[in-house]
Amino acid sequence: MASTNDLKNGMVLKLEGGQLWSVVEFQHVKPGKGPAFVRTKLKNVLSGKVVDKTFNAGVKVETANVDKRDMQFSYMDGDYFVFMDLDTYDQLHIDRKVVGDAANFLIEGFTALVAQNEGSVLYVELPAAVELVIAETEPGVQGDRSTGGTKPAKLETGHEIQVPLFITTGEKVKVDTRNSDYLGRVNS
Repeated sequence: MASTNDLKNGMVLKLEGGQLWSVVEFQHVKPGKGPAFVRTKLKNVLSGKVVDKTFNAGVKVETANVDKRDMQFSYMDGDYFVFMDLDTYDQLHIDRKVVGDAANFLIEGFTALVAQNEGSVLYVELPAAVELVIAETEPGVQGDRSTGGTKPAKLETGHEIQVPLFITTGEKVKVDTRNSDYLGRVNS
């Protein structure tokens, strides 16, 4: 339990039927008239939904203990991704649904942040950008256009992104894991 006066960004609260909410931002407000209160913006840990919530100052709220660890992706086992804890070498099987869009960028040996609460995995978070090899793409053809064009390219993970026409099969590129955007070539 913590007081609303102790809230910090990133703190995870357990509210309304055991749902986990992460504090995105908070503001203590002391109006001229009436009691003080805390205005917060909370993000649901599982769904990603963001809501505004106001608490009276000094009210007790239940905090959740979220264990975040760097783990290395080892291999696929059916519909499960197997991660290894880099400290204890324990293996953790994580369902494809929990991994979500991060699956588009995972190759063996990648390190990801795995968040757990009371033994269950909440989410898997990758770095903002990763470096991957282009497995397959058509040769670029110059045409009539005023700006640079793009073409589809398949990454080594099987995920398809849009890349500039000059990119060829076998090149290493930097990709934004949040929106699948091409960020540039990687010089080896």
